Amino acid sequence: MTDTPNTQIAPRRWSVPVDVAGVVVGGASPVVVQSMTNTDTADIQGTIAQVAALARTGSELVRITVDRDEAAKAVPHIRDGLLKRGVRVPLVGDFHYIGHKLLAENPACAEALDKYRINPGNVGFKDKKDRQFADIIDIALKHDKPVRIGVNWGSLDQELLTRLMDENANSAAPKDARQVMHEAIVQSALLSAELAEKLGMGADKIILSAKVSAVQDLIAVYRMLAARCRYALHLGLTEAGMGSKGIVASTAALGVVLQDGIGDTIRISLTPEPGGDRTLEVKVGQEILQTMGLRTFVPVVAACPGCGRTTSTVFQELARDVEDMIRDRMPDWKVRYPGVETLTFAVMGCIVNGPGESKHADIGISLPGTGESPAAPVFIDGKKAMTLRGPNIAADFKTLVEDYIERRFGVGAKRETTETAV
Repeated sequence: MTDTPNTQIAPRRWSVPVDVAGVVVGGASPVVVQSMTNTDTADIQGTIAQVAALARTGSELVRITVDRDEAAKAVPHIRDGLLKRGVRVPLVGDFHYIGHKLLAENPACAEALDKYRINPGNVGFKDKKDRQFADIIDIALKHDKPVRIGVNWGSLDQELLTRLMDENANSAAPKDARQVMHEAIVQSALLSAELAEKLGMGADKIILSAKVSAVQDLIAVYRMLAARCRYALHLGLTEAGMGSKGIVASTAALGVVLQDGIGDTIRISLTPEPGGDRTLEVKVGQEILQTMGLRTFVPVVAACPGCGRTTSTVFQELARDVEDMIRDRMPDWKVRYPGVETLTFAVMGCIVNGPGESKHADIGISLPGTGESPAAPVFIDGKKAMTLRGPNIAADFKTLVEDYIERRFGVGAKRETTETAV
């Protein structure tokens, strides 16, 4: 059983596809999930470990900071270390201020990276700006690398913003200052892309982004950008924040824009808790796309919220354990069981909705609520298959899940399907 595709989402905006080391961004390709490390890139082993963790969680592109010579020199070693681990995720170099210098002086770094990120607001200032931007584009062309021209309102081109503000002040019908700022962000991206094309870069090597930190600003800016170009677009609410605030803000902003059919790659810029798990931003990005019906990454676990009928914490613990098991096993399951990500599970807490919800899932369990008989019926493919009892219900159900996946997607299931077809 799988969810019906969301037919209410606007058709995807057509964009020129960009190939980033085999990962296609834009065109008819699915929306790509990206992440970024927060290690010191000069720490080769630490960065390799974090990139590998992000890729294992499902990040399809990983961006790393290249801010100084030591970081640039580390990049080829990071690439090689990842390959030794069997990790082939494309690496994106994040450049600010001296990217032109770092790339020119470290050709091995320029070759090892799969994409360069350029911020037009701080690639250079005054007469140096266009020249240093051109230097990076020339190096990208030499190495056949795509670029992301990433505008950020925290480092917006002040000359452009000042000019637009002055023009607005002198106009017959001045706009709100925020509207002018939106226009400056969009123009910065489009003018930079136009310059890149004049320098010889094709539209199939250019991705644009326009990062802001307020939900309504993001929606407005990306709608403007989408209406005025056909470049692939990277979405993200910059400085989204920590914990639930960052998750809610990113979901609210990206949900609206994705619903409009806008966006080819996304990143969730969460501030991790001290010592927190960096991979959370990947999981949230996947969950946004999967919840909206745009992509399928992992089996969905339906679990009731609990109420006075479910004073036992058994169903809560089991739902958490099943979620953890799925995340832990998915890297292996994706290889062994193609299609497993389409499954639905149900872990319910009482007799009211438990049996019905469990029947709608591929495999579900209805645990006993307060005052109910200590028995847990299990439903498989819409039919009651058995009833679990005793102290090991949770472990028994997880074993049933593993067995079900093997029967449905394993070698034996494939052989049986082939023989039936013959």
